[in-house]
Amino acid sequence: MSVDLKGNLGYVLPRRAVKAGAMVLVAVAVGISTLVFQTVTANRILTPSIMGFDALYVLIQTSLVFVVGASTVNTFPPAAKFAAEVALMVVLSGLLYRWLFTGGARSLHLMLLVGIVLGTLFRGFSGLLQRLMEPSEFLILQDLFFASFNQVEPSLLAAATAVVGTVAAGVWRMRHTLDVLALGRDTAVNLGVDHRRAVTAVLVMCSVLVAVSTALVGPVTFFGLLVVSLGYQLCRSFSHAWLLPITILLGVVALVGGQLLLEQVFGFATALSIIIEFTGGLLFLYLLLKGSLK
Repeated sequence: MSVDLKGNLGYVLPRRAVKAGAMVLVAVAVGISTLVFQTVTANRILTPSIMGFDALYVLIQTSLVFVVGASTVNTFPPAAKFAAEVALMVVLSGLLYRWLFTGGARSLHLMLLVGIVLGTLFRGFSGLLQRLMEPSEFLILQDLFFASFNQVEPSLLAAATAVVGTVAAGVWRMRHTLDVLALGRDTAVNLGVDHRRAVTAVLVMCSVLVAVSTALVGPVTFFGLLVVSLGYQLCRSFSHAWLLPITILLGVVALVGGQLLLEQVFGFATALSIIIEFTGGLLFLYLLLKGSLK
């Protein structure tokens, strides 16, 4: 907020505050959603984005621009567009995760297969629509495919903060239940947890968090995998009372610290989202090749 602060403070500080607030909000939403998603799926590599959530966002944006045109999309009220995107992504992702997840090992494999297939289907249909639209509209559409913290509406940030804060409080109240769910379905049932109900609640909250984050700044595919994997490495305990705050703090440091380095050291030579996706993608490949995580 204060590094290299020059010019009119009344103009600069509010804009820096909005950008920093968006980074903190995305760190909270993506970090929590990835952690709880990995808990209920018992898999350290899966994230909602890898399961096709980002492809769904791209399909929604592409379909919208293809049907009504980029100029019309830009005239939509930001609040109405944000609410519609969040609602649509929550409904579709909630339906996908809910009916696929039945608790057994076979259903996890089914969810993996269907999630990857649907992600490929979404990307293929999006690619078809992009080839049919005007080049000028495609250029405008491309800007929506990368996370951007520079064009966040302050009014949307306030609404998103309220939603993410409410859901994060609900996740924190379930932290002990999440510890039990991490032990597996059979153990959780034997310990008195209503597994189906608890998993449904977690997946709904996960869908809301990812939808709000994606609709606010755009997709960040591997960011959640990056901060959660680092959180597991730094935290000696598997208790969610420790994992949740550590993951959030790591996300804030990665986004805010990365933006500071990008501005002060690299002189805006690239975008922060590209660096995060590149680093997270390398980590994803490393985890796949390592083969020691489930």
